[in-house]
Amino acid sequence: MPVPVPRQRDTPAAESGQATLPSATPQVLTLLVIDDDPAGGLTVPEVLDTDGHRIRLRTARNLTEAARLLTPDVHCVLLDLSLPRTATRAAPAGAPAGSATGTGPATAADGSAGDRLDTLRELLRLAPRHAVLVVTSEADAERAAEAVRVGATDFLFRDELDGRLLNRAVRYAVERKRADIAQYKLAESRLRAQENARLERGLLPTPLLEGSDLRFAARYHAGRSRALLGGDFYDTVRTPDGTVHAMIGDVCGHGPDEAALGVELRIAWRALTLAGLCGDELLATLQQVLEVERPCEEIFATLCTVDISPDGRSAGLCLAGHPAPLITRPGRPARLLPYEDSGPALGLLPKARWPRRQVELGGTWSLLMYTDGLIEGRIGEGRERLGQDGMVDMINRHLERGLRGERLLEAAVTEARRLNGGELTDDVAVVLLDRAGTRSRPRATRAGAPGAAAAAQRPPL
Repeated sequence: MPVPVPRQRDTPAAESGQATLPSATPQVLTLLVIDDDPAGGLTVPEVLDTDGHRIRLRTARNLTEAARLLTPDVHCVLLDLSLPRTATRAAPAGAPAGSATGTGPATAADGSAGDRLDTLRELLRLAPRHAVLVVTSEADAERAAEAVRVGATDFLFRDELDGRLLNRAVRYAVERKRADIAQYKLAESRLRAQENARLERGLLPTPLLEGSDLRFAARYHAGRSRALLGGDFYDTVRTPDGTVHAMIGDVCGHGPDEAALGVELRIAWRALTLAGLCGDELLATLQQVLEVERPCEEIFATLCTVDISPDGRSAGLCLAGHPAPLITRPGRPARLLPYEDSGPALGLLPKARWPRRQVELGGTWSLLMYTDGLIEGRIGEGRERLGQDGMVDMINRHLERGLRGERLLEAAVTEARRLNGGELTDDVAVVLLDRAGTRSRPRATRAGAPGAAAAAQRPPL
């Protein structure tokens, strides 16, 4: 919905074959050592046993074996940089053993420093969520530093390796990898939120009132946390004959499915209105759209439509289970328009009818359309709700204070929140159309966008 305002599924370890780091470093870690010396040239088992640290070990002679051992309970991988480059690519972690493209420690001939880091690159491709340590000789410090630039978490020198150092390095690497993943996910989440916000803003309606002397204002609040779109929706369109059509509706529910359906109904309403449909015929067609697009048969939508004559002095009103609009005229208190002939909500009765009632507006007036989120908030700590009568009284109080246009809508929504003792849990949409009796040509502006209030001056309500 719209006016003033608008996760990618993480692949489980079982599907991706990659470990997801636990929320805290466990006391017992699992270390996978990749070393082509069957006798254990790194002497890691002896180092750890001597120091007494509890780190479980797994060993692999090449990446093909490592791919089979990279299960979600592995926390860190220790790679010997002297491991010759494998001649073929290993299968991703978690894949069947037979899916590897190489099965043994086949190696390539002596290559450049870059070539000798290909094993590390392949390991990082296989285990993007694991911490990776590399070990090499002190004389090969330059290649060790290059390994870190390629993506290793840290490097160790073989001659300095002892239990205390290795234990600390493993735990540090696990924590650093966890922090890196968390930072990446946070940045990814922020980017996704920005994309969603841009998408939702693009779905907000822009009133089409060019050539009309009516003024438009609106307020919208989505009940979903951090969302700009909810199940409420509205729109305003002026057709070539000078008639101004306005609509406000509410899809039951508050989730993203309901928000999407609200957008579909709004766009369908605009298309049908521009095609010349009105009243019962338009609502019957909208009901067909709802029945096709709704995710389940229990979903329904309420709707209020008005079509204001070119001279602005009268309007046709149709209600589909929706609260009646409120009208004010100079020197008179606000009151609700007649609603005795309303029809059912869309999606409830297959062959429902929605009578169109003609109402007189007068020369100068203001018409307030709203969804039930505004009137269903509680009053104080009891179970009493604001209701339509309470809303009318509230609007009259604000009118007596001289509030008009945008300020009136803002004050009404703010007071409804205050009376409720906090944020309203339902979506809230409020639309204000008013006519001052003098012709002007306001520039249509998406409500809630920067400068929207200044783009069109609001005449007195």
